[in-house]
Formats: sequence, structure tokens, C-alpha cells
Amino acid sequence: MTSTEKPPVPEMTDLLADAPSNWGKWGPDDEVGALNYLTADEVLRGIQHVKKGEVHTLQRLIGDPKGDPVWPGRTPAERTQVLDESSWDGADGPAFPGGLHYADDKINAFLQGSTQYDALGHVWYGGQIWNGYDARTTVGGLDKASVEPIAQKGVVGRGILLDMARFRDKATLDKAETFTHEDLQACAAAQGVTIEKRDVLVIRTNFLQLFHEQGDAFYDGFCEPGLVYSDGLVRWFQDMEIPNLVTDTIANEVTYDPNNGTALPLHCALMRNLGVTLTEIADLETLAASSAEDGQYTFLYAAAPLKVHLGSGSPVNPLAIK
Repeated sequence: MTSTEKPPVPEMTDLLADAPSNWGKWGPDDEVGALNYLTADEVLRGIQHVKKGEVHTLQRLIGDPKGDPVWPGRTPAERTQVLDESSWDGADGPAFPGGLHYADDKINAFLQGSTQYDALGHVWYGGQIWNGYDARTTVGGLDKASVEPIAQKGVVGRGILLDMARFRDKATLDKAETFTHEDLQACAAAQGVTIEKRDVLVIRTNFLQLFHEQGDAFYDGFCEPGLVYSDGLVRWFQDMEIPNLVTDTIANEVTYDPNNGTALPLHCALMRNLGVTLTEIADLETLAASSAEDGQYTFLYAAAPLKVHLGSGSPVNPLAIK
């Protein structure tokens, strides 16, 4: 290899050969992973952070006139009007006693084409998904570790906003900008709060603002900012018993790791190995503005993705209640 050549990208099986794992921690049949940490006590701990009954919804608008940011290769949702008042302009409109008219529509969408939860079986390597299930269980739909068990359980606990954009005094983080768990702790300290065990981590980069500003150019050299893989970061997530990572980016981590060249290694190290649920494309702007104004960065976090049988993900409209 010459001095100008890049080292080969390691296989995920090699990169994560000694990575920590939670497989079997909650039994051989578990399909919700670290969400098991969100017990009734954690719900009550979250409720303690409701101070004024202020509700923030965290889903991005589906069908935004400014466009919907999605992972490259996916397409935004398409909404089709099926019935409206014009359906009765002729004689073909449905007839109901009393003359009722109504509107009806449908969408054609990727289940992960908006603010969404990943199923634990969404990403894998080495022929196994979360908890050691065979990756062949994904053929035709996720027979194991689909989004349905997450949806059945629901996600409720103490959320903490970590406003990395404001912490770094930027309107948005830059393409490929990285941060670590130590940066998250420093951000929390600057906000006057401490990350606690079993917190739902909610991280703001405001990177998707660039999608609305740049249009199609947003995808040129696509590499989002985010957490960067290290053994220490993964072990911190395990030690802190983090159940859920929520971000306002499309994929929750720096897209291509600058240290090893792999794509999305934290999806593998956190979700596939530790069972940490990932939530992506959240809209954190009103929550961030509120927290910057009143200094309250903790809240009750509540979310329930749609119950989609065999689904690898699902749209969701999470709530942050302060």
C-alpha cells in the first residue's frame, strides 16, 4: 500500500469482533432489547420531569411542501386523493342515505420514509440479527425482531435533549461532523443537566435544515454528522443502559466512519448487538427552542410506532412533555 492509498475497509465481523453484546440478557426469545430497561419505575421517573404540561410533537410533516428528507435510494411518501367533493360532480360518487359526502386518500410510502423507529432486526452482519436470530428470518418480512413488538410495548421514560448544534454554537452541524459520548456529557453539563442511566437520548444537529436550503444538492457527497464509533462509546451505552437513541438525522450516526471507512457501524454495534432502539428524522426544533428559553432539557418521552406485522420499521410521532 502506498502512502496515498487508503487502508482497506474492515469487515464488520472484524471491526466488532470484541464488541460488547446483550444477546440473551432478556432471554432467547427477546425482540425489544434495551427497551426492557423502560420499566414502570422508568415511566414514573419520566413523569417527574413534567413541570408545566407543555407538549412537543417530534414527527416531521409527511408531504412537506418543502420536501421530505429520506435515506438515499428511498423515495418520499406519495399521497393520492381518492375521493373529494369533485367525486360527486357526476353520477359515480358513493350514495349514502341522507346525502353524506366525504374525503378519502392513501399514501404509498417507505415505512422508514419519515420520522420512524427501526426494528431491531432492521440491520445486521455475519448472518445474524439482534439476539442471535438467523438473518434468514428476514426473508419476506421480519419474523423475528420486527417493529411490532416495539409497537406493542411502547416507549416511555425520561428523555433528555442534547442540543449539539447550540453547544457548538452552530445553526447546523456540518456534513460528516462527529461527536462522542464524552461530547454528549459535556453538552449536558453545559445545559446544566446530567445524563442518567436509562435515559432516552434525544440529539439535535439541525442538519436536515440543509435539505430544505440545498434541495437535491443536499445528497452530493452524502455524509451526515453524528456519533462516531469507538469501543468506549459502545461500552458507555451498555453501562448506561440506554434504551433508545433519537436524532434529527436520517441515520443517527456519521454515515461513513472517518476512522475505518465502514458505513453505519453503530447501527450494528448498538442496535444489532446491544438492542438499542434507534429513532430517526425527528423534528426537534420547537423542543430545542423551548429548552433554550426555559433551561429545562429533561422531559417525559413517549412514543409508539405503528403495529406493522413483519415490518422493519414504522412511522411515529413521538411526544416530549415538559
